[in-house]
Amino acid sequence: MRPDEIRNYTSPEIGQRLDEAYEELFNLRFQRTTGQMKNTARMGEVRRDIARMKTVLRERELAAWLATEEN
Repeated sequence: MRPDEIRNYTSPEIGQRLDEAYEELFNLRFQRTTGQMKNTARMGEVRRDIARMKTVLRERELAAWLATEEN
């Protein structure tokens, strides 16, 4: 998922997708442990997606904070 795609979502949508990504990462960890994992690169992709979503949420937090500080 690209950062510009993430920025098109609302904050609650990003939160929902973040929860889904954490759940997927949890399941991938189990698959790796039990030897059922077929695509080992997927864990890294999911972790990077989580980081991107958290970054966009933090950017929005800071923008809102700066907007209140200017007033």
